[in-house]
Amino acid sequence: MDKSLGTVGVIGLGQMGRPMARALMRAGWQAVVWDLAATAADQLGSEGAIVAHNPAHVAQQASVVITSLPGIDAVRAVAFGDESLTSHRGRPKLLVDMSTTTPAGARALAADLAPFGVAFLDAPVSGGTTGAAAGTLTVMVGGAVEDLDRARPVLDSLARLVVHCGPAGAGQVAKACNQLIVMTALGAVAEALVLARSAGLDPAVVRQALMDGYAASPILEIQGDRMLRRDFAPGGKAAYNLKDIATIREMASGAELDLPVFEASAQQMLRLINEGGADLDNAAVITVVERAAGGRNPDRERPDDE
Repeated sequence: MDKSLGTVGVIGLGQMGRPMARALMRAGWQAVVWDLAATAADQLGSEGAIVAHNPAHVAQQASVVITSLPGIDAVRAVAFGDESLTSHRGRPKLLVDMSTTTPAGARALAADLAPFGVAFLDAPVSGGTTGAAAGTLTVMVGGAVEDLDRARPVLDSLARLVVHCGPAGAGQVAKACNQLIVMTALGAVAEALVLARSAGLDPAVVRQALMDGYAASPILEIQGDRMLRRDFAPGGKAAYNLKDIATIREMASGAELDLPVFEASAQQMLRLINEGGADLDNAAVITVVERAAGGRNPDRERPDDE
C-alpha cells in the first residue's frame, strides 16, 4: 500500500472516530489524535497513537487530517481560530471531513479553507461503528478528483468502497440520500414485523423468509433482528436522526420537492424521540408502530386489569 501521505491526523474520537483511528493504525499508518475528551485520546495513545495537545498540534504532524465530529460548527471550530488547523504555517495539506454535516456547510467550509491553502473533501460514511471498526465503510466523497486521489490510500484503509460523488458538498448530498433510505427502511421493517404478528404469525419466521427475497437489506437483517430481540441499547441513537431530518427537509424545500414517504418515516422517528426514546437505538421505532396500532410489546405478559 502507498503510504506516501505519511502520518494521518484524526480529530474527534467518538463512536466513529475512535474505531477509524484504530483501523488506520492496524493498516500501518501512524495516527496523531485529538479530542476534547482527553481520556479518549489517551486510550489511543496507549495503543500506539501520538496524542496531540490541540488541533494545531495535529496539523504540525500530519499532512492529512480526518475529522469525525457532531456537526459543521464543531468542524469549523477545529479548522479556524486559535490553536486550530489553520492557525500556523504547518497547515495540513488536506482536510477530510468524515462527519455528517450539510451540503451547504461543506461547500462553505471548502471555500473558507481555500485561502489558507488547505484542500478539502467532505467524506461522510455509511456502515456504522461495525464498519468503522472493520475498515469496511462506504465513503461518499465531495471535492476535487485530484484531492481524492491524494487521500485515497488513507480512505482505502477505512473503507470497502470509496465513491467520488461530485464537487464539494456532493458527499453530504449522497449521505442525506442514504439517511432518507435508512429512515424509511426502518419504518417499513417495523411495520412489516408488527403486521406479521397482528396476523398471528411469528415475525421472526416472516423475517427469515423475507431475507432471501427482494425485501432483504441490512436494515431488515440487523435492525429487524434488534427489533425482535427488543435490543434498543444505543448503536445509532434515535436523536442522531434530528440533523438528518433537518438536512433532508432543507434540501427538499430548496428543490421544491415533496417527499411523502420520507415524511411519514420522519414523523415516526420524531415521535420516538419526543416520547422519551432519544437515546435508544433507531430500532426502537418499532415501539412507535406498536403504540400507533393500539398495541404493546406482545412478548410481555398482559397486565391483570386488561
